[in-house]
Amino acid sequence: MKQNKLIYTIIGILVGILVLSQGLFIVKETEQVVITQFGKPVGEPIMEPGLKFKIPFVQTANFFEKRFLEWDGDPNQVPTKDKKFIFVDTYARWQITDPLQFYKRLTNERGAQSRLDDLLDGETRDNVANHDLVELVRNSNRQAIQTGRISELIDDTLSDINVGRVAIQNKVQQSANQQAKDLGIEILDFRFKRINYVEDVRKRVYERMRSERYRIADKFRSEGQGEASRINGQKERELNEIQSEAFRKAEIIKGEADAEAAAIYADAYNQSSQSRDFYEFTKTLETYRKTLDTTTTVIFSNDSELFKYLKDMQ
Repeated sequence: MKQNKLIYTIIGILVGILVLSQGLFIVKETEQVVITQFGKPVGEPIMEPGLKFKIPFVQTANFFEKRFLEWDGDPNQVPTKDKKFIFVDTYARWQITDPLQFYKRLTNERGAQSRLDDLLDGETRDNVANHDLVELVRNSNRQAIQTGRISELIDDTLSDINVGRVAIQNKVQQSANQQAKDLGIEILDFRFKRINYVEDVRKRVYERMRSERYRIADKFRSEGQGEASRINGQKERELNEIQSEAFRKAEIIKGEADAEAAAIYADAYNQSSQSRDFYEFTKTLETYRKTLDTTTTVIFSNDSELFKYLKDMQ
């Protein structure tokens, strides 16, 4: 009897533990809960954290995030208003604001992600197709900044925009929120993560950019050659001027030296007759040395001044 009582007690304790484990649950700070009974919501959603209770085995606690959730769109090929095909990659942040409505309409986060794919991708396509590419990549009508010599060779004039990238992003977010207002969620932020040309267009753009840079390089090269020719011409002109001036000064110095030498010779000649005779003798010998050698035959007349000292020696 006592043994049966003990068994019943143990069974009762186990049943109690099982009932408590099925009836009690903990709601965290980052969670919100919707209680369902046989698949249908019961009562108001639980928003406050703490230890909560539900009917065991009959009711189920469905947990949802309170925090911001991420949506990452798939890159899509979309034509712009000016017929340029681009890849658009987007992302967004969203939050479950009404867990009861969220459960009724979407059931779980996977259903919400699928619904956001339809909403945001569709709005993205519509807004991209209604605007030119320049509107999608720029935010304001800023002035182009001149950056060096190369900017003078490229047209830096920027086209005016009426909307801009940020305004288009906000428009996508607002339109998507209008359609999602009965889903129990709110789109908090939407951004274009990346915008780029499709492969074929990108190749043509790169080729055009290369051609433009080659043109600029050729222009710089021709300007450099012209500048080099100008510098070389100026160098030759200055060199000729320097050489001419140096030659002129050298000739002046030579002339002054010759005049000074002639003056010295004249002074020496005007000295006494003995000095003058000696001067004439040395100059004559110098003349002989310069004009006569073993291979030269010279014919003088008897009255030649040059032959005077040779006759005197005889």
